[in-house]
Amino acid sequence: QVQLVESGGGSVPNGGSLRLSCVASGYTYNCMGWFRQAPGKEREGVAVIYTGGGTTYYADSVKGRFIISQDNAKNTVYLQLNSLKPEDTAMYYCAAKTKGGGRWSDSRTYTYWGQGTQVTVSS
Repeated sequence: QVQLVESGGGSVPNGGSLRLSCVASGYTYNCMGWFRQAPGKEREGVAVIYTGGGTTYYADSVKGRFIISQDNAKNTVYLQLNSLKPEDTAMYYCAAKTKGGGRWSDSRTYTYWGQGTQVTVSS
């Protein structure tokens, strides 16, 4: 059974940190990413890791603050969120796909999604 389960969200003050986790099961994924969606806004790609070689990409808005990583032994992908800002407030989703192709930030190319974990940053 294909399943992605996120955890680690919460409420932090401006400048705080969180670490999100996504445990994957049921398949070998080529690519795993984190997306976020704030109320009234479109879902946007935050970061991605290609699980074979470890290549990563980030949205410009989070470069230098967020770090995506993986632990293959635990089938887990992490997103370390540092220097959080109020504009980072959103529901964060883990996503995965089994084939490459398409822009990493295009949510339409991802087949599997987690249920989401809320991140709230207060000013």
